[in-house]
Amino acid sequence: MNETVGSFLKRHRECKPMTVAELARMTRIPVHSLDAIEQGRFDDLPGEVFVKGFLRSYASAVGLSANEVVARYTASRRVVELTPLPLQPAAAQGHEARTRRFGVAIAFVLLLVLFTLAISMVLRPRGHNMPHELSSRESIVKFIS
Repeated sequence: MNETVGSFLKRHRECKPMTVAELARMTRIPVHSLDAIEQGRFDDLPGEVFVKGFLRSYASAVGLSANEVVARYTASRRVVELTPLPLQPAAAQGHEARTRRFGVAIAFVLLLVLFTLAISMVLRPRGHNMPHELSSRESIVKFIS
């Protein structure tokens, strides 16, 4: 028998006898989502994770194995369409590489400037910035004595 997952679940729900509204209250799945499941309109549901969760809840509520129902669903689904990610054109890749090289060059120049400033501060001769009276040896000797 080539029964869809939705009709399989609906048949078991009707055997209980349970209405869609009762099932919705029991599973906390919206009525419109239950209708979509029973009619096999899985693409109308929010997403694959939700579909599987809904199927598990539905199966448990009507006394079926949740894993069996999810396995039936998975087997019945066609291959999911994969949308390939757009590739960046070669021009954009070249632009990225030039931008990255330019950024590295700026960083290198800034580091070179900072290094030069640090070296100049360390190697600067002492005493040239002092007032003339304090920079001569005679003044220093007079100042100490």
